Amino acid sequence: MTELRVYLPIEDLQPQFAAYLSSPTRARGYPPFRGQNSLIIEVAPALAIHRVTDLALKAAPEMEPGILYTERQFGLLELHADRMEDLTAAGEAILAGIGAKPDDQMRPQILYHDIIEDLSDQHAIILNRSRDASILVPGVALLIYEMAPALFACVAANEAEKAAPNAIINDVQMMGATGRLFMSGTAEDMRIARDTITAKLEAITGR
Repeated sequence: MTELRVYLPIEDLQPQFAAYLSSPTRARGYPPFRGQNSLIIEVAPALAIHRVTDLALKAAPEMEPGILYTERQFGLLELHADRMEDLTAAGEAILAGIGAKPDDQMRPQILYHDIIEDLSDQHAIILNRSRDASILVPGVALLIYEMAPALFACVAANEAEKAAPNAIINDVQMMGATGRLFMSGTAEDMRIARDTITAKLEAITGR
């Protein structure tokens, strides 16, 4: 039996987050572009994601798969398209094929968040050694946010960028046991981003 863990439609991909999804280490398929829409699915067991992919692409062949990845326990698929209707059709085919509904997904859990103001130079340097997105510079405010399941970091990053477009996405960790987001900018922008993420995650329904 296939367990639906995440069913996450994301509207209007923002420039930084779309660019992050296009990075070579994360996007093994077709890169998305700003303004497109995305649907991200996570299931267990991991190999069940290939049935999910088959259902989606046969239902809406105009879509493009950006990420198809199997972890130790879970499989994930990212699809994107210009028209939300294509993603809706793919999502309906997936749900029907595995006998699930959107609310069967896991409800996001907020594990931790903090804003570190006036980031020190040594702290910035050591964080930059493991980042996947933009460089951190000393003196900024740094927002760190952790949630589970990990894929909810995607909607967190995209919604935070919408709310605070001058903020910088420094890293998005969307695979693994938990999801993590690192953003930097002014202290006010980081508070806006934090509150936006919290409101978005708390509004998502699930089990």
